[in-house]
Amino acid sequence: MKHYISRVIVACMLVIMLVASGCGSGSTTQSDKGNVDSKEPNATQTTENGEVDSDDIADVSDSDKTDLEDNDENDGLIKIGFAQVGHESDWRTASSASAQDVFSQVNGYELLFADSDNNADEQLSVVRDFIEEKVDYLVIDPILPTGWDVVLEEAKVAGIPVFIIDRTIECDEDLYVAWYGSDFEKEGKAAAEWLKKYIEAKEKSDESLRIVTITGNKGSSAQKGRSKGFTKIAEKQANWELLGEKDGEFTEQGGKKAMEAFLKSYDDIDVVVCQNDNEAWGAMEALDAENISYGVNGKVIIISFDAVRDGLIDVMAGRINADFECNPLAAPYIAEAIQLMEAGGTIENKTNYIDESCFQSDNLVKSIEVDGEKIKMITVNDEVLANRVY
Repeated sequence: MKHYISRVIVACMLVIMLVASGCGSGSTTQSDKGNVDSKEPNATQTTENGEVDSDDIADVSDSDKTDLEDNDENDGLIKIGFAQVGHESDWRTASSASAQDVFSQVNGYELLFADSDNNADEQLSVVRDFIEEKVDYLVIDPILPTGWDVVLEEAKVAGIPVFIIDRTIECDEDLYVAWYGSDFEKEGKAAAEWLKKYIEAKEKSDESLRIVTITGNKGSSAQKGRSKGFTKIAEKQANWELLGEKDGEFTEQGGKKAMEAFLKSYDDIDVVVCQNDNEAWGAMEALDAENISYGVNGKVIIISFDAVRDGLIDVMAGRINADFECNPLAAPYIAEAIQLMEAGGTIENKTNYIDESCFQSDNLVKSIEVDGEKIKMITVNDEVLANRVY
């Protein structure tokens, strides 16, 4: 509406100026004649005696009315500002696609989406832009866990509720409504518990196990949680040796570089833990280059996280031994929470974990137990892939 009013004011000022011009001289320059003769839409004209052509006033109003109707298309929609980490992995792409699908106009939303390209400063900037845009809700997948206090305080002052997804943040909990995402430490524990039972099923528990880990971005909550969880279980195993960690940045290229570095440093590696599927693909490329076999029938056990569809294809093919899901579909959970708040309800839980599964290539391990919870291991087949939405 503000844009409509401003255009009408400008149009009226233009009319007054042209009327004044007509009264003062009674003549028109050649360039002005060109404008008059063209009868372009929105061009207000005067007659030779300085009177305003009423038809042209109608033209201005009709044009502005059309613009107003366009603006009205978003009336009643819930405006969402979503600050995404970037596009570094297939998992991230699935997360973004889910948000764009859920927060659509058909579903009653107007989505302002920003890809921060893994730039923490840029992400803070786009969140401030969303605040200035007066969005109704903010959804943030934070690149880093720290540095959020000031901008979230600004959102609070502006009266904009904030939801955090996927990665966690370290700030006053009063500055956001709730967090929705994965239990990263539990994922790490699950991977280690599976490896323990897998080795037992292979009757190799008494043999030494040399393990390297390709981590995600150092300092991210996913990296810290998965590393912490896996290490907690691994350190209790007498024959497991954790050789080291290298940052693969959650990318295929990063995974390849990290694996190449490990192969230069260690002659004998039994297990490669990759903290997402993209890193696993890079690691496999590096192993292929050195003619080192891996997977179900290979020398090196490959463990991955995320369990995107392409990752599960490799699990079914036996190239990845096990893959632990990190569900990227947080948007439906956020939409449900927003609808509850719109209806006057409140979100009771600050921390909300999303449902996830654990996958393997063969059926040697039926189930694992993590923190007292029994978790079924799903053997990937055509039916599993057919039902996969990401």
